[in-house]
Parts: sequence; structure tokens; C-alpha cells
Amino acid sequence: MSQDPKIMSAALSRFQADRDARRNALEARRREVYRRAPRVEMIDRELTGTAARVIAAAFQQGGDPDAALKDLEKRNLALQRERSELLVGAGFPYDYIDETPQCPICSDRGWRKDDTPCRCLMAYYTREQNRRLSKILDLGNQSFDTFSFDWYSPEPWGNYCSPLENMESIREICGNYAHTFGPRSGNLLFTGAPGLGKTFLSACIAREVSDHGFSVVYDTAAHIFQQFESGKFGRENPYEEDPDREINRYLNCDLLIMDDVGTEMLTSFVQATFYRIVNDRLINRKKTLLSTNLDTRDLAARYGEAAASRIQGEYQILRFFGEDIRILKRG
Repeated sequence: MSQDPKIMSAALSRFQADRDARRNALEARRREVYRRAPRVEMIDRELTGTAARVIAAAFQQGGDPDAALKDLEKRNLALQRERSELLVGAGFPYDYIDETPQCPICSDRGWRKDDTPCRCLMAYYTREQNRRLSKILDLGNQSFDTFSFDWYSPEPWGNYCSPLENMESIREICGNYAHTFGPRSGNLLFTGAPGLGKTFLSACIAREVSDHGFSVVYDTAAHIFQQFESGKFGRENPYEEDPDREINRYLNCDLLIMDDVGTEMLTSFVQATFYRIVNDRLINRKKTLLSTNLDTRDLAARYGEAAASRIQGEYQILRFFGEDIRILKRG
């Protein structure tokens, strides 16, 4: 499972800001308590660092450090009882100023002992990733639970089954894909006319895969090719992201959702880049969802037989057909 460095950096900043805010709130509570019950501050100071002083003194005096520790334990327990009584007597909960980590696994560091992100930090990562995905996909209302079959006809579509039956099958495939996404998942090709639910289901998959902690990048084919072109020819735009970093995101994320494939201006560079994206991600076992209005023959004609062969051999092809839902809703 890989993480997008850019998103992880933003998630870590938010994580640290929230942690600092909790620490500042704790310090404010302590100042309030110390002002109203000064004896509590004296006890806290005495409890801090006494063990080292007692053991050092025992060694210097030739005494038994174990006995010194037992005396220290009794003393500390008495101080803790007094501290709790003082807090409650002043109108505070007994643990009002105790420093208790919010995460018991990493003690609010954000990282495990093996230097992998803790689940508490990954929760921030997921929220940050979904926030960015929501800028281009309507993740708020689009989920498998809200997907509606109401606009798909139950009547046969030419020599095919009905649009309704077809979409019930596609919805089940996409749901299973998102629910079980992982290193052994395959790749998907959505093909069909506009207005049939391809973007909606792309959003559903993006949301659920992201919620599972995987890195997800959604972008249009035209913008992806533009970033590769900027990286290739060194074109800099102060209003755009760093092209090299964006290229790495496209090639290395766990799931790349490439929308509107075939709507970009076709050049030899675009053809070569499309093959590179498809081929490199297959070699590196990274998963890709391509969404296009073109059929497989049009894809072969546009991007070449090599790219089309890789797609036909390594992608599950889901064909969308029926009437344009957007037109039906307006009508």
C-alpha cells in the first residue's frame, strides 16, 4: 500500500496541528488548576523525576535501591491520592490534567515502531485524499448505496440484454472490486456513451478504495497528458503543480482513475504516453480504471494495437449502454 507524498505531507501537517492543539488545551487546563489549587502543582513537580533522584541517593549512601523504590512507590501513591482529592474538591474530574495519548498504538506520534504510518495518521491521510478527490468528483452523494437503477430501461437493447440488467451486473462487479481492492485486484475499462453512469461509479470506487487507506488519483486524460508533456519538454507554469511530482503520482498510486480517455488532442506523444501509463502500471502491479466513450476498436485505432492488446488482455471491460440519463432527467 503506497501513499502519495504530497497528500501525506498535508495529512501530517493537519495531524500535528490537532495534536499541538490538544497539548495547548491541556496546558491551559493545568494553568487553570494550578491557579485554583496550587498544591496540585507542587505534587506534580514532586512526582516528576523523583525516581532517578531516589535511586541515585540510595547508591551514594550505599543503601538498597529496591527498598528505596518501594518507599518511593508508597510516597507516590499517597501523593496521587492527595492529588485526585484536591482536583475533585476544586470541582475538576480527577484525571482533568492527565496527559493521555489519543492513540494507544503510537502515543500520538503518528508512526509505528517500524516507521510505517499508524492508523490514526492514516485516518488523516484518507480524509485529506477524499477532500482532494471531492474537488473533482462529487463524493458527498455518490456511493454504491445511493446508486439508482430507476433510469435504466428493462427492455432489451438491440441484440443485448436490457440496460437495467446490464447495470445491475456492472454495479455488482464495481462494488466487489471496491470492497475487496488490494494487490491482487485487476484493472477496469469503462466504455460507453456519455450519461450512463461511468463517472458516478468511478466516484463510488474512488471513495471506497480511498477509505480503505489506498492512494487514489483521479484525473482527466487531457490533464494527465498535459502533465507528462510539461515534464518531457520542461514547460513550467507557476499555476500548475510540479510536473515530475505529478507524473510520479500517476505512475505509482495504488489506483489511477483516468477519465475522458479519447477526448484529448491526439499526437504521437499522447499515443506513446498512453502506452507508457498502461504498460508501466501493469508491470509495477498498480491498478488502473480507464473510462472512455470509445469502444475497444476505436481505442486500438487511436492509441495503437500494442496499447489495445495490453488493455484487452489485462483489463475487465465493462460496456455501458442505454439512454443518456442526464437527458432523461431533464425531459
